[in-house]
Amino acid sequence: MPNDRQTEILEELKKIRELLEPKPAPPAPKPKGIIEEFKAFISTYKVMGMAVAFIMGVYVGGLVNALVADLIMPIITLMMPGVEWELITVGPFRIGHFIGTLITFLIVTFVIFIIVKITAKMGIK
Repeated sequence: MPNDRQTEILEELKKIRELLEPKPAPPAPKPKGIIEEFKAFISTYKVMGMAVAFIMGVYVGGLVNALVADLIMPIITLMMPGVEWELITVGPFRIGHFIGTLITFLIVTFVIFIIVKITAKMGIK
């Protein structure tokens, strides 16, 4: 059976625990007016950041596609002289075109992976 001193310490620790528990944040005040609501929407959903990321993604994708189409695929063509590999078919299936698209996908994915690693090292998230 705990003595009075232990009971007193336990009660004091319970009070401290209650004080240390995080309180829920008060709800943000609702914006007044359509302009304020629109600003809150832009801020909450980070619309500008998404727009910039989308535009950058389109142009980086174009750059990587040009890299593959103009630099990498000609090297593959040089390694396979006299073979038009993009025209290779098996029945109705355009296997050569699929392989070219697969190679493009793998290279684009690898380049994006490298870009993400570099930006992460730079502290950009």
